[in-house]
Amino acid sequence: MANSSANVSVGKPTAAGGIFSGPTTATLPVNATAALPVDFVGLGYVSDEGLTNGIEVDSTNITAWGGDTVLTVTTSRTETFAWTFIETNELVLKEVYGQANVSKTGTALTVLHNGKALPRRAYVFEILLTGNKVKRIVVPSGQITEVGEVVYVDGEPIGYPVTLTTYPDAAGNTVYEYIAEIVAP
Repeated sequence: MANSSANVSVGKPTAAGGIFSGPTTATLPVNATAALPVDFVGLGYVSDEGLTNGIEVDSTNITAWGGDTVLTVTTSRTETFAWTFIETNELVLKEVYGQANVSKTGTALTVLHNGKALPRRAYVFEILLTGNKVKRIVVPSGQITEVGEVVYVDGEPIGYPVTLTTYPDAAGNTVYEYIAEIVAP
């Protein structure tokens, strides 16, 4: 169905939240509407800049004698997601600084800052679309590879900007994307 305004949409997080994480050993969702497996936990509010999905593909041209381009070969492909957490809680801090670098005693948190690589984790992004539809993006193996500046300023939420790099699973896929209509119970 080409040129249908019904296919134009905006995206916002589901009522339960938009970003969930779990161990890479977790059972992954395989559609857009089934209950999320219990291994996945919601990570709270994200800034109004939302979620950005970037795909970078590099290629090299092969030229024949005489200069004609006869083949283009993909040399690399990187897929990332970027967002800014605006909640300061145990779950968010574990994603930003590492699972082993955050501990809780009673209501007190201790956060260690160090150069240890963050672990790979599974991520699920849940997005409500216009027209009573939902999109679920599943990252079987991702790693937060960039943490931006944390700014403390009066009148603005403390934000933790992150970039997640995705890695191929056993099938060679970095992301699974599911879209479905929401059916009322």
